[in-house]
Amino acid sequence: MACARPPTPIPIQREPFGYIVHVFALRPAGPFSPVRACIRPDLGNIYASMQAPTTLEQSHGPMVIRAANWLAEKLSRHGIRRAFPTAAELIDIARRRTGLDDFGPGDFFEPLSRLLESCQREARLNFIGEIALRSDLVRMLSNRLLLERDRHFHPSIRSERICQPLFIVGLPRSGTTLLHTLLAVDQAHRAPLVWEVMFPSPPTPQGMERRIRDTRRSMECLHWLAPTFRQVHALGAELPQECIGLTSPSMLSDQFDTMYRVPSYRAWFLKQDLLPAYDFHHRFLQHLQARRSASRWVLKAPAHMFALRALVTTYPDALFVQVHREPLKAVASVSSLIAILRGVFSDHVDPTEVGRDALQYWSETMTTFLQQRDELPAQRFCDVNYFGIRRDPIAVVRQIYDHFQWELTPATERKMRAVLANQPAEERGFHRYEPNQFDLSPAEVAAAFNFYTERFGLTTVPAASETAVPRAATAG
Repeated sequence: MACARPPTPIPIQREPFGYIVHVFALRPAGPFSPVRACIRPDLGNIYASMQAPTTLEQSHGPMVIRAANWLAEKLSRHGIRRAFPTAAELIDIARRRTGLDDFGPGDFFEPLSRLLESCQREARLNFIGEIALRSDLVRMLSNRLLLERDRHFHPSIRSERICQPLFIVGLPRSGTTLLHTLLAVDQAHRAPLVWEVMFPSPPTPQGMERRIRDTRRSMECLHWLAPTFRQVHALGAELPQECIGLTSPSMLSDQFDTMYRVPSYRAWFLKQDLLPAYDFHHRFLQHLQARRSASRWVLKAPAHMFALRALVTTYPDALFVQVHREPLKAVASVSSLIAILRGVFSDHVDPTEVGRDALQYWSETMTTFLQQRDELPAQRFCDVNYFGIRRDPIAVVRQIYDHFQWELTPATERKMRAVLANQPAEERGFHRYEPNQFDLSPAEVAAAFNFYTERFGLTTVPAASETAVPRAATAG
């Protein structure tokens, strides 16, 4: 039933940890950065600090945070600690905070309960980790309530059609972020932005500047908690965002496994039908499209490779760009990211375990994806190479446009070249890591991905020049 008066905006929790959940969408740096090209006022200081090499060993928070974590652990040993939240308690907090009760379709109680149980038993969260977990989950639950309310007061959201969305997929750190940013420059395209994924309500320009400002503040908190993360990846509230933020409110997401050590949740998650997650993804896109529409959505996330059938069931006319790169560097790179992120929330991170899990997950994911990809018409996929993106990204863009028979106008190409012209210098700094830090041997990785590298003609030994990653470079 429509309402004569639009709802009054509900100020949901503006917690300093709110942005952290979206960090999973980011990948360690590659050879480009789309950030400067967006010419956003919140990005100037990000590059100023990128001056010296960093390593995984340097990835620790400020002294006051470490002291707080230490004190909380000591008190916990004496039985003095805050009770770990339950799913029912977090749901009640979200309801009270928003004054709403309808979370919309989809059962999220079981995945939320399993996540919390796994976090409590296995994640070994520190003081900051428990606070971040609680605030992020309450924000996601609050967003579910607000999105459902908005669909009630803006019935036209339900009729928004998502036509032929393009999904960019590939292993982490394969150049997908730059490609995502370049394709989003086209006025015919639309990409989710970080701030609107984090604070999507209302589906109008109302309060937009405040929501952007709140996102920037949360990002500043992340920089404070994980000082080296800005060397791994430059962030911006108004940059394109990965799809992981669109599915996480379903509580069916591998982002939780990246942020926390949750092996039992992960084992359960990997066996689930992910259609509910993609149904929520679709509803989220409808919501964002109601505020600003375009002819085509340009989306990306490596995790889409794990659930191709669910994605295609939800978006039967979806198109795909798969970016290819030698796997050893990609697996080591995502292992470094996971170790850095988990190190914010736990004082007990095992790099070897992180590396072994990453190798198993991404090799199995690639196997599943290629099998399911072969069930679809070949023309729906455009294959591009990471090193092609490095050498001549505009040529790769032309390849994609030619493949899908899109028009690349001179004006759009000029905008894309302006993006590239504003890339920061690569020599500003590096984040250094090596595969052996995560117990990853070239031979083992090559064997795990042999089917993939042979099919697409990829080298199995990374170039020596890739051992250090430019910090101001692109993610993905």
